[in-house]
Amino acid sequence: MQFDQVYTLLMQKLKAKLPAYLTYHNVGHTLAVIEAAEHLALCEGIAGDDLVLLKTAALFHDAGYIHVFTGHEKRSCDLARIHLPDYGYTTEKVEKVCQIIMVTKLPSVPSDPLEKIMCDADLYYLGTEQYPIFAEKLFNEFKEAGIVKGRFDWLPKQVEFLSAHRYYTQTAIREREARKQKNLENLKSKLEAKITESHGNKPLEIIQDVLLMVVGVIFAGYALKGFLVPNHFFDGGVTGISLLIHELYHFNLAIVIILMNLPFIVVSYFSVGLRFAFRTLISVILLGICLTVLPDVAITTDKLLISIFGGVFLGIGVGLIMRSGAALDGIEVLALYTLKRTSFTITEIILGINILIFSVAAFKFGIETALYSVLTYFSATRCIDYVVEGIQAYTGVTIISGKSEMIKYQLVNDLGRGITVYKGERGFLPGKFEISADCDIIFTVITRLELRKLKNLVYNLDPNAFVFANTIKEASGGVIKRRHHH
Repeated sequence: MQFDQVYTLLMQKLKAKLPAYLTYHNVGHTLAVIEAAEHLALCEGIAGDDLVLLKTAALFHDAGYIHVFTGHEKRSCDLARIHLPDYGYTTEKVEKVCQIIMVTKLPSVPSDPLEKIMCDADLYYLGTEQYPIFAEKLFNEFKEAGIVKGRFDWLPKQVEFLSAHRYYTQTAIREREARKQKNLENLKSKLEAKITESHGNKPLEIIQDVLLMVVGVIFAGYALKGFLVPNHFFDGGVTGISLLIHELYHFNLAIVIILMNLPFIVVSYFSVGLRFAFRTLISVILLGICLTVLPDVAITTDKLLISIFGGVFLGIGVGLIMRSGAALDGIEVLALYTLKRTSFTITEIILGINILIFSVAAFKFGIETALYSVLTYFSATRCIDYVVEGIQAYTGVTIISGKSEMIKYQLVNDLGRGITVYKGERGFLPGKFEISADCDIIFTVITRLELRKLKNLVYNLDPNAFVFANTIKEASGGVIKRRHHH
């Protein structure tokens, strides 16, 4: 096998015919891979014909870029099959060279020592201090080729790639793994900084949340003081418990509601997040103030109207507050907390608590009042669902976007959710049916309290993303029970 002669031939071809926009996959990269392959082979005990085959594969592995960008590995093998027989390579050895070349196609699955060395040599730069220099060259090349549009596309791809990459030889692991992990941490820090810079609470969004919270509190206070309290009706959840205590012991309702919600606010800090807990605390305090200011004036004495419209106004209020990123009732927080310690579902836990509330109401105030109160609770829950767009305890969300890499990274690392990715095509618009493009279709499961945050996250990254949600009655397993930050 005449490696030196074929080396001279191919180097001339690469220098003359590689496109100028290949700032990374150029002659310099080929030389670096050959050098790395020789070094790894020496350390791993590879010599003789095996070393020649390895160096030949390193020489040819990117030659296909002369003709194509995508699928260059196969064209590299075509060139090897054309030229190598003229330099003493048998058919068997040529095919072995091609086998080593093809293992550089990602994702790599090397099966023997030569393939493992080739994989490590091709990406040896990942574990060097010069990684940023090589990465910059690769970014410029990918941008020119249309693979990435800018830095915000590039950083998530690099984080994802380095996170999934592994070295196969003991030499590469010993010499490069530690530095590669440091490079990965640096990339993650840069990405987090860019995301933090691009996110942030915009003044308009803060004003919108405050308005939603205030209007929601007014609706809820009006429902309590204008319908439920004057007529001795009840609701479910913590509000229902507070109304029961108020009716049984005549304590101040505003104080009771605040005190009853405080434990659940503390629990929500640990199980949901600081932001959610703080906003919920503000909402509950505002409701207490509203109940203190509003007089007890019965809007109507018709029990059916009281139960329906009292629930409607209360549901609208609670729903608006949920859209502001908070909650007015700790029942779901309690259900989430209890879920971790029992085998019951969230629906069963909430149902059990409400059955207890309405049973006490029936025993103390009569079955008719309890039944009307059940109707109030039903009206309230339906209105909550309407206000927050049909979201139940868990919601399946499907996202179709041209910036799926960034969105995937944020869903996993910022929102803490597991994702499933389907391969699809987007486009096929009226008048442009023939135009389409491959895309990743992202599916994840979240709680309804997280929907606002997810939408903000997605639309901050891609205002044109297509997002739709569907109700999931029950969900278990995966990462849906992990702690999430709001």
